[in-house]
Amino acid sequence: MKKITHFLCLGLISFSALAQDAPHVFGRKVQSVNPTTGIIRCASSEYESYLQEKNPKRTTTEKFEEWLAPKVAATKSDLLARKGTAGTNAVITIPVVVHVIHSGQSVGSGRNISDARVNSQITVLNQDFRRMLDTPGYNTNPVGADVEVEFCLAKVNPNGNPTNGIDRVNLGTTTWGEANVESILKPQTIWDPTRYLNIWVCQFGGDLNGVLGYAQFPLDSGLGGLWPDGTETEFTDGVIIDWRAFGSSDYVSGSYFSGIDKGRTTTHEIGHFLGLRHIWGDNSSCDMDAIDSSNDFCPDTPAARAAHYDCAQEYDTCTAVPGKDMTENYMDYSNDTCMNIFTLNQKARIKTVLQNSPRRNTLGTSTVCQPPLSNPSFELLQGIKLYPNPANDILNIAVSDSSKTPDSYTIYNSLGQAIKHATTFNEENLKIDTSNYATGIYMIRFTKGNETKTLQFVKN
Repeated sequence: MKKITHFLCLGLISFSALAQDAPHVFGRKVQSVNPTTGIIRCASSEYESYLQEKNPKRTTTEKFEEWLAPKVAATKSDLLARKGTAGTNAVITIPVVVHVIHSGQSVGSGRNISDARVNSQITVLNQDFRRMLDTPGYNTNPVGADVEVEFCLAKVNPNGNPTNGIDRVNLGTTTWGEANVESILKPQTIWDPTRYLNIWVCQFGGDLNGVLGYAQFPLDSGLGGLWPDGTETEFTDGVIIDWRAFGSSDYVSGSYFSGIDKGRTTTHEIGHFLGLRHIWGDNSSCDMDAIDSSNDFCPDTPAARAAHYDCAQEYDTCTAVPGKDMTENYMDYSNDTCMNIFTLNQKARIKTVLQNSPRRNTLGTSTVCQPPLSNPSFELLQGIKLYPNPANDILNIAVSDSSKTPDSYTIYNSLGQAIKHATTFNEENLKIDTSNYATGIYMIRFTKGNETKTLQFVKN
């Protein structure tokens, strides 16, 4: 079986770029460009290659699939056994925070998109992942699946206070390129990724100019709170979308990329976030066996040799194996109006990832979609505060009472590298000497029992 790579999904590149060398993202040549429109809807290996290059300990694709395969088989057996009997108890609800990154625009103007537009995107996600009748997310394909995953905007923020799940942040910067998305935008704004699916909405620029979005692929296992690839991806985990590809014009009018106005970019990227691969497996092979369809590991998505950018006609790029190319699948590159199917095998992968993958396997039990008064999630760690923030030479950790004193904490720099760890609390280590810290943004993650809480501080 051929080696496969993970996911970064990208959008529109100007026509002028096509006349030059193929565009590069994260230091790598983009592999697939729509020859008619210039759209690069996904460059599937660049971001993952970038992460693996940064940390050789990051899980390889082969090891991930080796780990996942028997678990998917067990999930398929379970789904088959309860076919026709499953009810709402099988539905997993994923809490979402949408970070709207702007540079001072009024709410509803440009990149500071309206609450209604955010809510339209959540509506589309639920229609698509639930195969909802009488919506664009419904299909009659025999292998079409109700994935039994729903999305809700969080009602509690990381400090235990009420929220509508929309986090508006003025970071001043007008547009965002590769380096400052990964080192500033995400780490500075992320909410606990074990409790929230973080979705960032911004305007890309520079080396990401015209990008539609990209997602971070899941991992296989974790030890002691440290993920197999180190710690840095904890502070960048989630999905990021250009605001012009976010939401649906079916519900909210506004500025959208042409043909990318029904919310399917986010559906596609969350598919990657939950472990799905492109239907052609990011290669031109037509190989197919009992467990694989051209390396997307879903035999019910017919083998395909390449991406498609429309579904105006039927395509069959692998004539030697059964089935026409599934251009309507959310994991192809078709226009938003074409997409309307996740398959039964794709459902099994998603369910397996949500049951087993670090940070994914706690989302379904997160209680942050409950109102604050009925939400116990943050009680033990709710009383922690940092001051002064920004800090100069000393950062103080204050707790509301001794029962809320954490068991331990770890400080990370903006690259996700651990620079200090403390386990025994006393007056001395409630005062952190920051005099030798470089100027910048830091994260401090507290642990008490089975709970964690991450706060940010700035060193002047």
